[in-house]
Amino acid sequence: MSIGILEKALISGLSGEGLGADDARTLASLPDEEIYSIIAVTEAVRRRHKGDEVNLCAIVNAKSGLCKEDCSFCSQSVEYSTGINEYAMRPPHEIVNAAKEAQTYGAREFSIVTSGTRIEKDRDVEALIDALSSMKNGVAMERCASLGILKRETLKRLKDAGLESFHHNLETGRSFFPNVCTTHAYDDDVEAVRAAKGLGFHVCSGGIFGLGEAWEDRIELASTLKELDVDSIPVNFLNPRPGTPLENAKNLTPIECLKVIALLRLMLPEKDIVVCGGRHVNLRDLQPLIFAAGANGMMVGNYLTTPGRDPKDDLQMLKDLGLKPKGL
Repeated sequence: MSIGILEKALISGLSGEGLGADDARTLASLPDEEIYSIIAVTEAVRRRHKGDEVNLCAIVNAKSGLCKEDCSFCSQSVEYSTGINEYAMRPPHEIVNAAKEAQTYGAREFSIVTSGTRIEKDRDVEALIDALSSMKNGVAMERCASLGILKRETLKRLKDAGLESFHHNLETGRSFFPNVCTTHAYDDDVEAVRAAKGLGFHVCSGGIFGLGEAWEDRIELASTLKELDVDSIPVNFLNPRPGTPLENAKNLTPIECLKVIALLRLMLPEKDIVVCGGRHVNLRDLQPLIFAAGANGMMVGNYLTTPGRDPKDDLQMLKDLGLKPKGL
């Protein structure tokens, strides 16, 4: 008798090999009522590779709005009228103060996030260099940034200033990407990830789920991330923003969110999987199950243009689950 998909997922997950695309399709086709059988496997795989520690990260929206990209989910695009606050690059001291605040509630990684295709203006790059240098000297946190599709020379300058991790999402699978964004090519994002890897950054790259994509698109994304050998996978769930093309989207259930996390854990068993935007909106009362489903990290505090949960509630959740924040 052939080996069952869950047994195969357990064996390949514990070994670190992970499921291939064909087996991932079989896993994704399991009915929702199998979720508890699935998370019994992912819990074992996560604990084998990640133990009981959870990476906590936080972000600052350092430059908001006025983005020329047309990503269908994003409230920061100039294509849509969403009413968000728009502002130029925040002063370095404000970025550093935000990092210090995040440190007080257990975050070990802090990411500076900016809107737009890229950050290349000299004054903006200098502000980032100033902020990174100050963080390096005064904040005991891993320094990360999400700054778009940068030139290699700019990336190198930021690395020299103290940037340790670089974040750049692929958002979705290559086949579905034209339904999400038409203002740049998928290969531009892939090359941005490769450039960061080539410079020795810890690279975070994932996507956003609930855009209308199929399971095949999710598997395609996971396969690309596996091929690129990214270090950390941010998992975002669509929180529909008024004024965007997806403002009325209702594509996710809490169980489907758990299956997405499980799929990523079982395809990329040794990587960090960090649940970020849309967590409390989409998972609701099932939030604590993200760790059993395979996540070993989560974003705490506010997101880019929407509020998050009180970090104290997240810390209490970890304590209640017998998990602990990972220290530096």
